[in-house]
Amino acid sequence: MGATIFPQAIGLGASRDADLVRRVATATADEMAATGIYWSYSPNLDVPQDTRWGKTYETFGSDTANVTQLGAAYLAGTQESSTHYFNVLATAKHFLGGGAMVYGTSRNKDFKIEEGTITLDEQALRQDHLTPFKKAVSDGLQAVMVGTATWNEVINPANHYLLTDVLKKELGFSGFVVSDWYAIYEITSDKYQSMVTGINAGVDMVMTPFDYKEFVANMQRALAQGDITKDRLDDAVRRILTVKFETGLFDRPAPTADGLSVVGSQQHKDLARQAVAESQVLLKNANDILPLSPSVGSIIVAGSGANNLGRQSGGWTVEWQGVDGNWIPGTTILAGIKNTVSKSTQVAYNLDANFPSAQQIADVGIAVVSEKPYAEGWGDNANPRLSDQDLIVIKKLKKQSEKLIVIIISGRPLEISPYISNWDGVVASWLPGTEGQGVADVLFGLKPFIGKLPIRWNY
Repeated sequence: MGATIFPQAIGLGASRDADLVRRVATATADEMAATGIYWSYSPNLDVPQDTRWGKTYETFGSDTANVTQLGAAYLAGTQESSTHYFNVLATAKHFLGGGAMVYGTSRNKDFKIEEGTITLDEQALRQDHLTPFKKAVSDGLQAVMVGTATWNEVINPANHYLLTDVLKKELGFSGFVVSDWYAIYEITSDKYQSMVTGINAGVDMVMTPFDYKEFVANMQRALAQGDITKDRLDDAVRRILTVKFETGLFDRPAPTADGLSVVGSQQHKDLARQAVAESQVLLKNANDILPLSPSVGSIIVAGSGANNLGRQSGGWTVEWQGVDGNWIPGTTILAGIKNTVSKSTQVAYNLDANFPSAQQIADVGIAVVSEKPYAEGWGDNANPRLSDQDLIVIKKLKKQSEKLIVIIISGRPLEISPYISNWDGVVASWLPGTEGQGVADVLFGLKPFIGKLPIRWNY
């Protein structure tokens, strides 16, 4: 449908602009509501401490204060409405402490961090990871997704202290708690006992879409045997139904075909372009090479991310693990460069930097390097780094251009310290989404570099 794909949260975190984030959330909610979808699994309020985690890019970064501020803005932008119901229901996740899981502790043999263990004491857990949720609850949060981490030897969906004593009683959370994908069945090897433990701990809604018949049968058994009380079931149902009414699911007008005009609207594309520009972080600028002049004589462009909207967008785009290639409409960074330079500027592109050897040395070489899209534990990586292909591209461009700019499309900091001394300019572009023109805007000085690192990057 051509929906607007805004920068992933890590990029919005670099903007540190709460008003921008609120408007991005509103635009996203408007496009969702136009299609009849009224529940969003955002914002992610995790505070990641280990950039090897595959969910790093889903977050606003490692600064608790920034996560708290931008999370509140995203919540407001998603739910605010001129009607008596939420425009779209927001969900804060992953309660609690997912960003503190320790590398190498995952229960899943295919992962390293996701589904891992938190070793923080309660004071640190509260100070660094509960704070964003506390703010969100006070601001009207009505849905919380519990994560799959283990703390104090108890997996979070089974942690009565965190879900009921802290979240519902201490913070006064009146909405409902939803499990992550099939996480309820990670509590024990027995599905029945897992369900009983999770519901009694405080999980109100269980995400088991393909096993609902078995879930219903187990719930009936638990009620009959007294393993789950009628009062606990009524509490969960009351919370869920209340939020459904608050979201207007029983009385809001059905979406219309005319309402789809908001999806991918020019207004939203312009907003996304602004968000991209504000999220760009200038990591190196030797001799003030940036911004470039739009009338520079010649530019050669190469690299895995230069002409690839899938890599610009990252995971959770079109498909769970994202897509690799130009499957979606939008503006690539290459197209943005071509749109911005003067008519007299010569721009040549080759994915692998295989330019004719007889070609004159270019004034500027731009390498747009990138991570392949990934999501969740499948993105856990012992050594997030540039690919061998992209490193070869950079070397080729270095030989064929007077000055070299490296633009990094990634969901987290990558290892660049062995190479950065040979580069003239370096830009962290994060995962900018479909509006790559915003990258060109700052490269050529149409807008200033104002983004700041949302997470530590050693380079």
